[in-house]
Amino acid sequence: MLRIAYSPIYQHPLPEGHRFPMDKYELIPKQLLHEGVVDLQQFFEPSEALNNDILLTHTPEYLQNLESLNLDPQHIRRIGFPLSTQLIQREKILLQGTLDCARYAMNYGVSMNIAGGTHHAFSNKGEGFCLMNDMAFAANVLLKENPTMRILICDLDVHQGNGTAAIFANEPRVFTFSMHGGDNYPFIKEQSDLDVPLEKGTDDKEYLYALEKHLEIAIELSQPQFIFYLCGVDILETDRYGKLLVTEKGCKQRDEMVFLHCKKMNIPVACAMGGGYSPKISDIVNAHCHTFKTALNVFF
Repeated sequence: MLRIAYSPIYQHPLPEGHRFPMDKYELIPKQLLHEGVVDLQQFFEPSEALNNDILLTHTPEYLQNLESLNLDPQHIRRIGFPLSTQLIQREKILLQGTLDCARYAMNYGVSMNIAGGTHHAFSNKGEGFCLMNDMAFAANVLLKENPTMRILICDLDVHQGNGTAAIFANEPRVFTFSMHGGDNYPFIKEQSDLDVPLEKGTDDKEYLYALEKHLEIAIELSQPQFIFYLCGVDILETDRYGKLLVTEKGCKQRDEMVFLHCKKMNIPVACAMGGGYSPKISDIVNAHCHTFKTALNVFF
């Protein structure tokens, strides 16, 4: 069974004017249910992550400043969201959602978080609409429970996973692979274990060729027992910030390629939706829903 993490708080942390594209977190499950792709019993609502688990990834000072809403104005501007108690609660639920998905994936092969992919969060700071790093959090909890585990973080959002790369720079058990727009945020990149910067205007053929080549390299180098897959849809040609020319079909083929590798090699995979900023919300929602459909077709 495909298990999907979802909480109503995913789409309600922000005042008016900051909502788009947060509405996708409400629309994705509605569309999946409307089309009969999944049913209600496949969704679960995560609880809040425990502070002791969060401290495996984030510093005590940073966590304390978040909980007390005590970040300086410049830091808040880098994050891009006005801080609130509800926003911190949302982040903790989001973290736990990705961890719970990882545990479900170990039983079912794959699991999906409607939100997540907060890869711009560092251990001691947030930026780029990311407060705390959900995949780093989940990976560190898994490593605490399974110290010999080898983990691959496959980040195919259009923006480099700079926070994730920095967090695991000295952790040989976690291999960070980021394929992203070279001329895109963050403009000062961190060093992942494998970075693949793409040129502006990269189309389906070029994108899928690069992914097939480098995904195999990442798997060969890391020999993973678990994969986290950040499947942002800001690679779409319709995205206002992406600068690539990947079609909806190409985005779906990307997901299929990743899932087929995981299935073939019997590697469980937990997914987070990541970014998507097309002007039409339907383009974002349709592309994300294709990811769920593709996971179902490959694993079930």
